[in-house]
Amino acid sequence: MRRLLALPIMVGFACVLAGIYGIVHNQISFTVGPDYFYALKFPQFRIPELLQSRIGAAYVGWQASWWMGLVIGIPIAVMSLGIPSAKQARRVFLQAAVLVVAITLTLGLVSLAFDPPMEHIPVPAAAEDPIGYGRAAMLHDTSYLAGMIGLVVGLIYVGAQVRSARRKTYEVPSEGQ
Repeated sequence: MRRLLALPIMVGFACVLAGIYGIVHNQISFTVGPDYFYALKFPQFRIPELLQSRIGAAYVGWQASWWMGLVIGIPIAVMSLGIPSAKQARRVFLQAAVLVVAITLTLGLVSLAFDPPMEHIPVPAAAEDPIGYGRAAMLHDTSYLAGMIGLVVGLIYVGAQVRSARRKTYEVPSEGQ
């Protein structure tokens, strides 16, 4: 029963981690293409003009990403409970959560090495820097896809850790031990 009580704590941690990721991610996006925020995100999230800066971008990042902690955190947390040791289950969950964030951030940053496919990005008329807007848009779209890739890798990692921990728990000592 106590192990099940750890589940909301782990998922809550994943939501906070995802929200922090969104804040950091949007600081990078704001640097690459501030027009993405001025022409799209600030109006979309109804950010007051006074906060239309990096502060507003941070707020948008939190609002746009904390919920990914539910999407990614729940399956990883539930799967990690398959590890017999509660302490090891928490450790594996934390490692998997950090792994997902690292993969998501890395793949997002890699996307910045490529020119945005401008023919597929609807740029609002209010955007003064269409290429910067396109780069920021591509970074945002890539991050959601990268989060799903990170989730798959995280689940594979947790699955391997569960299997390993269960084998160790149920191994029968050989003669002479």
